[in-house]
Amino acid sequence: MSTLQLHPETIAIRGAKEQTPFNEHNSALFLTSSFMFENAETGASLFAGTTQGYTYTRTNNPNVAAFQARVAQLEQGEAGLATSTGMAAINAIFLALLKAGDHLVASKSLFGTTIGLLNNILPRFGIEVTLVSQTDITEWQAAIRPNTRMLFVETPSNPLNELADITKLAEIAHDNQAILVVDNSFLSPALQQPLRLGADLSVESATKAIDGHGRVMGGVICGSAALVNEIFLHVRTTGEVLSPFNAWILLSGLETLYIRMEKQCANALEVAQFLSTQPQVITVHYTGLSNHPQKSLVQKQQQGGGIVVAFEVKGGEKAAWQVIDMLTLFSKTGNLGDVKSTVTHPWTTTHGRMSPEAKLEAGIQPGLIRLSVGLEHAADLKADLVNALSKITI
Repeated sequence: MSTLQLHPETIAIRGAKEQTPFNEHNSALFLTSSFMFENAETGASLFAGTTQGYTYTRTNNPNVAAFQARVAQLEQGEAGLATSTGMAAINAIFLALLKAGDHLVASKSLFGTTIGLLNNILPRFGIEVTLVSQTDITEWQAAIRPNTRMLFVETPSNPLNELADITKLAEIAHDNQAILVVDNSFLSPALQQPLRLGADLSVESATKAIDGHGRVMGGVICGSAALVNEIFLHVRTTGEVLSPFNAWILLSGLETLYIRMEKQCANALEVAQFLSTQPQVITVHYTGLSNHPQKSLVQKQQQGGGIVVAFEVKGGEKAAWQVIDMLTLFSKTGNLGDVKSTVTHPWTTTHGRMSPEAKLEAGIQPGLIRLSVGLEHAADLKADLVNALSKITI
């Protein structure tokens, strides 16, 4: 099926479907660890790669192949590669494309676990890391060294919704024979396509918006066929692969991604605008707000404000905990992207393993609360927030 003239909403439903002789309407589920071949010669050619097909699910599987190909179409990449989790995808990129003596420049405003990987694991393999401001392009440029091989950024940032200019970062990377990798987990391909803006690789946690129901874990990498294949050789060896069942679930998640994002973005904007009027709230971080400091960049890079709203309350950590504990419609969990709205306290959860100094440097305050806005009625979510905010006793 040609996807050249199809809209992304259609590709999300119809793209890269593997049809069996049974002509099933929905995707079949291939729960098998290995695949048979007709004879020894066929087996030899499959393992040699001279014949296309399936041998072992650690190498590939029809469900996984369909999922990664469909996401690649949505991300406008030549190829896609699915992994067991979003962090597995990020780790695979680093270990497949970097080596001892290489230098990586990354934003300080990354997800806490990614920061941990950069600070605590990569240096053990001799990979040098420099962290810079998410928004100050001069810091990125100044951090470049002769051995810089990669720039890594998550935009919008987690949880403050700060943007990085993808096009400008791509220019810096390419002028210095490096590649740009963008974590697209916050927006998904429904709201942003980093490759279209010049990035070399787009990576995301499919656990978030792509699944959309908090059921399974997964990660996906999209980019040029050459880069993706280089990472694939690492992934199939280390076993950081997506399971067929999870791929099958994620394919169904893709089918409703665009309609979910449209409604969840509308709900998130309404919640963000409401929070901006509350006396207990110091500041609200949401890219869809008209007063977002990078509004022109939002309009250039994104097709919506996203589903994550962060806000800081007066009274610090104690007040933030009081608000979180009083919320009844928001699930208290560190996940995001679900059709159910969620709430978490970044200082002690998603960024809890960072030092207090590193958190403050990244803009994470003790009074900050992160919401992932789901599909409940916006009026009910606002009423829940009104009640919780009114219970602050500090």
